[in-house]
Amino acid sequence: MSGPHEQHPDQPHDQLHDQSRNQSHEQPFDSLRGQLQEAAAEFAGGPDALEGILLGLVDDVDRAVREPLEIFPVCHHSPASALAMARRLREKQPKVVYLELCEDMAPLLTELRNCRLPVAVQSFATEVDGFPAEWSPLSVVAPITEASAEYQAIAYALDTPGVELVLVDRSSDHVFQWDARAERSGQTADPDAPPAEEEQALHGDAVGVEIGDLRPRFAELEEHLLRHGRVRHWSEWWHQYVELPLGDSDHDTYRQVMFLIGSLFRRLAPGDPHRVRVDEDRERYMWTRMREHRAATGVDPADCLYVCGAFHAASRVEEFGIDGADTFEISPRSATKWQHGLIPSSHAAIEAQFGLAAGSVSIAATVWAKNVKRTRVRPYRLEGQAGAKKSKAKKKAVAAAPPVAEIEASDRLTGFLRQPPVLDGLDEAELLGWSVDIVRAARRNGYLSSTADAIAVFETSILLAGMRDRARPTPYDFQDAAVTCIEKDSVPGRRDVRRLVEIMMGGDRVGQVGYESLPPLARDVHDRLAPLGLPLQKRGVQRALLDIAGQQELESCSDVLWMLRRLLPHGAARPIMGERKLGERSIQESWDLALGTHQRALIELGYEGVSIEQVLEQRLRRTAYAPTATAATVLEAVEDATLYLRSRRLADELGTHALTVLAAERSVDGAPEVLRRVRRLLAYYRTSEPVLPPWIESFVKAGYAHYCTLLPVAFSDEDATVRQVAAMLGFLFSMESLALSLGCDRTQLELAVGQSHPEDPSKTALLWAAQTHLGTLPRAELRSRCDALLGNPLVVPSYPRYLSGFVHALEPVPGLTDFVVEAVSNAFGRLPDPVLLPWLPTLITTLRRDGADLAPLLIREAGRIFPGRLAALDAWVPPWLAQPAADALRPARRAGGSGGSGGGAAHTRRSALLVAHPQTCDAVAGLLGCDEEWAPEDAGAGPSGAALLGRHPETAAALGVLLGG
Repeated sequence: MSGPHEQHPDQPHDQLHDQSRNQSHEQPFDSLRGQLQEAAAEFAGGPDALEGILLGLVDDVDRAVREPLEIFPVCHHSPASALAMARRLREKQPKVVYLELCEDMAPLLTELRNCRLPVAVQSFATEVDGFPAEWSPLSVVAPITEASAEYQAIAYALDTPGVELVLVDRSSDHVFQWDARAERSGQTADPDAPPAEEEQALHGDAVGVEIGDLRPRFAELEEHLLRHGRVRHWSEWWHQYVELPLGDSDHDTYRQVMFLIGSLFRRLAPGDPHRVRVDEDRERYMWTRMREHRAATGVDPADCLYVCGAFHAASRVEEFGIDGADTFEISPRSATKWQHGLIPSSHAAIEAQFGLAAGSVSIAATVWAKNVKRTRVRPYRLEGQAGAKKSKAKKKAVAAAPPVAEIEASDRLTGFLRQPPVLDGLDEAELLGWSVDIVRAARRNGYLSSTADAIAVFETSILLAGMRDRARPTPYDFQDAAVTCIEKDSVPGRRDVRRLVEIMMGGDRVGQVGYESLPPLARDVHDRLAPLGLPLQKRGVQRALLDIAGQQELESCSDVLWMLRRLLPHGAARPIMGERKLGERSIQESWDLALGTHQRALIELGYEGVSIEQVLEQRLRRTAYAPTATAATVLEAVEDATLYLRSRRLADELGTHALTVLAAERSVDGAPEVLRRVRRLLAYYRTSEPVLPPWIESFVKAGYAHYCTLLPVAFSDEDATVRQVAAMLGFLFSMESLALSLGCDRTQLELAVGQSHPEDPSKTALLWAAQTHLGTLPRAELRSRCDALLGNPLVVPSYPRYLSGFVHALEPVPGLTDFVVEAVSNAFGRLPDPVLLPWLPTLITTLRRDGADLAPLLIREAGRIFPGRLAALDAWVPPWLAQPAADALRPARRAGGSGGSGGGAAHTRRSALLVAHPQTCDAVAGLLGCDEEWAPEDAGAGPSGAALLGRHPETAAALGVLLGG
């Protein structure tokens, strides 16, 4: 992206240094150059790199000061920069303000007057064209607070007639064109990093664009400054050594000091080629845009003001200045369609995104308010801004303002660097108020603090400030003292003392986007939820009660809330009472709504469409047609389309696509989810539609053939779990009647089961259950196999795995519930404790994770079989162990003659009954596959069946008892 004249960061220094020596001897910084050269020779023992760096700093300052187009260096969220900006704008009254901000964000700035700061200007793109797909969605944010210099420039330019505001920084598209994500794609996030809080995550994963990124990129330099400044973090060092000294400085001193700091950090920055290239390209971009604007408008440089970060103000590129080289070519933007809007921001979000210390932005806001009150400088605020007072003075055109005499720049750095640090006197009233307030706040949060703690905090603050060479304790000194004196060994509440101090100093102020600045979708949502009568733009949770049966107009509100629950993050719309299922509608609902808290997510929905129905339909299509979509995800999209949109058209389209996705699948990973959703959709269509949709009939038919084909492979595949195989069998068995009516062949299923040969015990038990359902394995043989497993010492350790397979078999074969209860009971009675006890946690977790619908079947069946009272348990005999006693079932045989003929007479009567009514015997013979005909009756010999009855009289005796004979 660089122009043809790109140079190494160290190369321009020598050129500028040689030019400075050949210029006139009347330069304002000659004295400072001589002093720095002598200091370098004294400390370094002669001319070396140190001398070059020190003299290069002065050259950078001199070059920036002499630029005809006035450069105003700033630091983001700096009260000193904001104060100096407000003062300079009232003095200079420029006609054109060039601002370092993405040029495509300009149309949004007028909407700031409808918002409560802090907010962030956002560029958002969901569909990328020209960037890698994995980067989507793209987001760029630029946070704006009241205590920032850029807000002063924006407010001045927008509310002053005749002033033009021109954004000159790279566009949002160029931010990602110059991004190095491809080089960092292999890096992963730190898994041990703590999760971001709600306020810290307001910006999400957006790329932050800020004005005045003034932080050392040289780690050793920052460590050196913190150690010798006796501070803990960079924000505290900046507050102590830059903010306070520059708070009351004049305009020239402020500019030269900021130029010096920017040049220092720039020259000592590590040589990261990509970052250096991006910084220089940004500077080339901005100066190119400013020259293009001046060429188009012909504006005088004396009437312009260039607001940029101090890091970029001390630039050394050839394109620097209005007379710089026009060698940089701006690349065209990609075809990505960008959406722009305002999202709420917060102090914590700004700190988290830009690596500032916690509470530093809140402290800066407090310092800004104190500086404005102390210096009586009138800051600029947009008309209509929330909290702003209405100004009675009429706005005048800039052209009518008296001209400001330009004074030749003079050396202010020498005096500033030589002056001793200003030691502000101790403000005992302020510090005492802080000490009392923090003790009061600590009491409210559960700390056992007292007046003695307030005195200790007061004295410790003074002590810490003295140890750090400060006459007046800063908020950071007070924070450390409060933590030391109040927070002992534990935190009784949700907030610790450090957080309480941040709240007391101003708190984490959260911005809000006004209704007029919301995108059409967000405004439509608020309008449709107006019947609820709730202030939905306020932060916090609000309870909404919907009596849908009594107020029919609330039904549309319910539809909106359910769609918001589907689209927004968790907690934005949370149902307390009521549910939405296929074929069911609630008559009363209760919701916890936090749309004001999740305003950013609602605004970003507006970038995707003009209504939530359109956004939901687009997302469902995107999910269903994604390259990684499975049949289960497509069926979920079908269900959501029916449930939330009530769109038969979209459901049919996505359902037809599910057939294609299912046919392309070669694994059974999604079988449980497919089974669950197909069952639910079938139940819905059978109760609400006169006929089934064609797509679901085709899906059942295709799924029957598909799973029959994959069944033998899944039984032998080690990667396929028993739950997935059980789901396949559940689909085949539960959809069998519908599939056969649609033309499927049951032989295909029988062949698939016959070709399955699993080795895993749980899958083997599942196969036995399937064979029992198909009738190829009698239940008596299944019971004998389980008994044989329990009787084999080599198999006993793996018997619990067979039981796990039987438990999963309840999904496809619920008729085996009584047998599963029998098998589990036998296991509890016969397995040794070393085998049984380790298996119990596995059984419980299996039922909780995979058998939520199966556990009620087992419990209900066990309740039917087992006795209901504990006292009856000792004498209870399981029905599968209780064999009917033969003596109890046979009729009593009498001894002697009378008794001898009783049995024969009974047999004769039963034989005559069978001969007289042969239909029952014919039916039983047909069921057993016997096709023999009845033998002719012989008067001399008894019936042929009489001998069988004589050998096995138990059946006949039991039948006689049952018939009451």
